[in-house]
Amino acid sequence: MRYGGIFGLIVLALDIWAIVSVVNSGASTGSKVIWILVILILPILGFIAWFLFGPKSAARGI
Repeated sequence: MRYGGIFGLIVLALDIWAIVSVVNSGASTGSKVIWILVILILPILGFIAWFLFGPKSAARGI
């Protein structure tokens, strides 16, 4: 799948935010690696899966 223009920038920004949140979470190293790989391999679906089911960062606070 190709993403371009403003949609591509939005996907990139959301994926970077998700990866930073995963890195800052309290999850184990193995879980962090798996989540980052899912987000990188499946940019949109990975972000949605992380948002719904992924580890929560300390900054997110929920």
